[in-house]
Amino acid sequence: MNDNEIGPPAPRPCVSCPYRRDVPSGVWHVSEYAKLPRYDTETGTQPGGLFQCHQNDTDDTRRRICAGWAGCHDGDELLALRLAVISGRITPETAQATVNYQSPVPLFDSGAEAAAHGVRNMSDPDAEALRTIEKIRRVRADLVEDDKRSHAWTAENTAAQTPHS
Repeated sequence: MNDNEIGPPAPRPCVSCPYRRDVPSGVWHVSEYAKLPRYDTETGTQPGGLFQCHQNDTDDTRRRICAGWAGCHDGDELLALRLAVISGRITPETAQATVNYQSPVPLFDSGAEAAAHGVRNMSDPDAEALRTIEKIRRVRADLVEDDKRSHAWTAENTAAQTPHS
């Protein structure tokens, strides 16, 4: 894998993955949850950017496709996978691994369901959500705190990111 390529999904979605049913609500910034349902739409109307795992900085050489995203959505219908192969962001093998991915943990059935869960307790995250946020802060150097809520984190250059767009 060269420095510009994004790797295949991890064997299991990370413990803070917004697509996991067992992740507490309110971990990620509302703008991150708003991205999830966009991949539920018809192929031609989906975002063109890959959904990268939130555990790595956007420019980290260990970046990979989000396993939750791969497990929740029908990879054959993801516009982002097609465009990423054409542009050289991923290899055909990574695309096929994403299409074939089966999550070993329960995921939401759609990005819309995951997003609804994620924002449910946004204004009052529980202790588990706060612990999860703190763990993320320790591994992500590119996150900034939302001025209004200390528990809401988003990538610093969200608009410029292919992985989380």
